[in-house]
Amino acid sequence: MTQHRIAFLGLGSMGQAMAANLLKAGHRLRVYNRTASKADPLQQQGATVAATPAEAVQDAEFVFTMVTDDAALLELCLGPTGFLTALPQGAVHASCSTVAPDTNRRLAEEHGRHGSSLVATPVFGKPDVAAAGKLWLAVAGEASAREKIKPVLGALGQGVHDFGDDAGAASVVKLCGNFMLGAAIEAMAEAFTLAQKSGLDRQQVYEFFTSTLFNTPIYKSYGKLIAERHYQPVGAPPAIIRKDLRLVLDEARTRVVPMPFANIIHDHLSTSVAKGEQNDWAGFAERVAEGAGL
Repeated sequence: MTQHRIAFLGLGSMGQAMAANLLKAGHRLRVYNRTASKADPLQQQGATVAATPAEAVQDAEFVFTMVTDDAALLELCLGPTGFLTALPQGAVHASCSTVAPDTNRRLAEEHGRHGSSLVATPVFGKPDVAAAGKLWLAVAGEASAREKIKPVLGALGQGVHDFGDDAGAASVVKLCGNFMLGAAIEAMAEAFTLAQKSGLDRQQVYEFFTSTLFNTPIYKSYGKLIAERHYQPVGAPPAIIRKDLRLVLDEARTRVVPMPFANIIHDHLSTSVAKGEQNDWAGFAERVAEGAGL
């Protein structure tokens, strides 16, 4: 693989794993995180640590961002020490965070004015999947930028799926996917609870369905947590996915799409956040068990 100069901004559990895989692929990596100590493991692996977002991208061909929300992404790009004006001409920004479609559309326009490009690049997979380089990636944005960055994305995942020129399109796919994950969790929570209250062993029911009708990674991984009612380790905390469901509902209202299940999932996650739960977000399945008196 050709060696590239890459900046990676945002070193939470997902960003750490993704950045490490870019290093393993032989790329030259400069990293930035607001809490600087989070960059230490990557520095030990050969990355250069920058003091500001602008410094991180000073000679980058590609910049990856993986941060919590829209406000954090806008601050990285457009804030007082933001990287947009420091990004070299022709560079490509892979925006990996789960944000509103219009946020990536706005940033794509800003990039265009400065001679760079944005490719929305949301990813599907937990931190352990990211560490294994097995993410699924959706991309959308300017055609030439999409083609330019695709070879680099091979270090991160098992497949890249192209959703065209609209930089907001891949973000819509990400929101749809997270809603579908939440709906699957809700469905399993209700089914396993019904089975348990009918005298069946919920673990046995889980094993039956995930070896027959629902023999898929999502039902197996999240289903195990729900069957055991043990929501560790934390892939994503409730507050993060609650934000994602709010974005789903915002988009649904904008497009005039009734999404009653999305409201249910958002409400369950709101309860998890209000109670200060430190479990994986799938722990909202406990709302169903509690409602049934278990």
